[in-house]
Amino acid sequence: MAERRTSSGKAVASSGAVTDVAIPRGFTSKDFTALRAYVQRIAPAIIARTYYDPDEDPHAATPAAMERYLNSMLDTLVQLALAHGSTALAEHLRASIKQHGQPKLTAVTFRMVTEAAQLAAAAPHADHAIGAWLRPRIARRLKGEGLATLGELVAFCNRRGPSWWRSIPRIGRGRARAIVSWLRKQQAKLQLTVDLDVDSAEHDGVPLVADELVEVVPDFAPERSKGGQPGRLTLAPLERLAVPHSLSGAAGENRSTAFCYIQANHDLDAVRAYLNRFRDQPKTLRAYTKELERFLLWAVVLRGKALSDLRVDDCEAYKDFLKKPDPRFVGERFARHSPRWRPFAATAAGSAALSPESQRYTVRVLRTAFAWWVDVRYLGGNPWKAVNDPVVVKSASAMKIERALPMTLWRKLRDELDTRSAEKGAVQWRAVRATILLMGDSGLRREEAAMARREDLRPSYYGTLNRPVWELTIVGKGQRERTVPVSVPTLDALRAHWADRKSVFDASDDRNVPSGPLVAPVIIPWTDASRQRHRALDPRMVRGYTADGLNRLIGRMLSELVATADTLDFDDRMRLGQANAHAFRHTFGTQSVADEVPVDVVQKVLGHASLQTTTIYVQAEKQRVLAEIAEYYARRSKD
Repeated sequence: MAERRTSSGKAVASSGAVTDVAIPRGFTSKDFTALRAYVQRIAPAIIARTYYDPDEDPHAATPAAMERYLNSMLDTLVQLALAHGSTALAEHLRASIKQHGQPKLTAVTFRMVTEAAQLAAAAPHADHAIGAWLRPRIARRLKGEGLATLGELVAFCNRRGPSWWRSIPRIGRGRARAIVSWLRKQQAKLQLTVDLDVDSAEHDGVPLVADELVEVVPDFAPERSKGGQPGRLTLAPLERLAVPHSLSGAAGENRSTAFCYIQANHDLDAVRAYLNRFRDQPKTLRAYTKELERFLLWAVVLRGKALSDLRVDDCEAYKDFLKKPDPRFVGERFARHSPRWRPFAATAAGSAALSPESQRYTVRVLRTAFAWWVDVRYLGGNPWKAVNDPVVVKSASAMKIERALPMTLWRKLRDELDTRSAEKGAVQWRAVRATILLMGDSGLRREEAAMARREDLRPSYYGTLNRPVWELTIVGKGQRERTVPVSVPTLDALRAHWADRKSVFDASDDRNVPSGPLVAPVIIPWTDASRQRHRALDPRMVRGYTADGLNRLIGRMLSELVATADTLDFDDRMRLGQANAHAFRHTFGTQSVADEVPVDVVQKVLGHASLQTTTIYVQAEKQRVLAEIAEYYARRSKD
């Protein structure tokens, strides 16, 4: 029987029957997509650039190599289709080979060939490289995040949750959705599960899965042995928490028999009633919520008791728990609506043990909460009353101010901020300069800087033309109002920042003072949460930064300065790399005391309730003087 050669060099009979059926290569879905493009007459060079990475796919190094690879793949698929396809398809392929020397496929016949040759497609595996299944551009971006395999990608998505893609450049919500959709379809083959809230449907930036209540059960409950994951606890924050009726406290042993002043049918109602007292104090509310939900979860899940069933020995056990929390209560920081949320956040070293000071704070918060429940006649008694506070070694210094910048570095930082703010389009630099100067020249806390408003800023009557000064009224820690000075450089920085916001900073007269936050985002991230916060119905309403937002802004810009500023030496980079937003308040304290500003004046500006707190900056200045003299002595001894 006569023979001829196909484009791949395989021998076929003149009748079209395949005489050399090779074992098929494990082709991927990417290969099939590339072959479809080739059948549609797309140039091999374009296919190589679009679907392959030359560093990982040698067959895509040159257009000729790419064409050989695709022809070889086509021959293999045709052979499989002839062997496993329908009679009509086999006859069509044989006729095409006989007429043209190779099969000429249309879009329809190509689909029929690929369906008949499904056994040539390799199933994805957790150990497969990402580049074997995803397009090169996407694979490169994922590899830049340290993700090499499909298994690592799934673990990354599960660890980061709905926002897993935000840290990866050029991977937006649309691409992320397509990747997760494909991963979900391959779960059985990968033998991995993509968690429920990864790329789940959202409303106002919150996954709809967060609307569901989560019932927690004791670690030793029968429900866990049936359906729970071994070794993993089901936990949820207070707003999503539900507990079994038997552990709800509806019939708790410590429930008061007298008339109760609050409408509370169970412990969760009582907890929420107590926290409602602090609805106008957001920081206190967050702190107390954290402590109470930790204790409630511990009581139900690990102790197997309702809050209103606890006795003194239970409280002592929780004290011991705080020294070394159960690892299943510990995890990375996640949004409260995420299933990965855990009551305790792990430190960089991996530990979650609270410091003695934090342990004492927890005990006092719980003792106060239980005392209130006794006062309102929800509970009959307070078991925490018989529990001693954890032992704490009193520190010689109430505050850690070592992150305050020395004067030379403070000047270098201001010069760098001025230089970068002068560049065209440097709106972020102008925003961070205004914030840092506001904190560093006026001694503001980050919460105070975030809440500061233009209508509370005015020229001081005590300023002169030669010595101008403005004053800003703020409400600080403990809801205490105070007035702080604002320097001329800070005013200039604020004016430039307001110009970026397309807003008028200076008042035309005393009755027409502009209003709005002193510092506010100029660039709004394109996320649901950001749009919900900043895109108000009234466009004239401007929302400022949150305290955490200011902290992130300062941290991000300082990191860039550390990496790129030529004026900084190694020690400067180390000091600046360790600085946070609060460091600039400490910088004001140390520098003003060093420049012989009276301590009582510094106390008023910083808003310290006690003069003793402010004298810490005096001690810091003494320490600096002694350190400088010690260096002087060392130089003299060498001479």
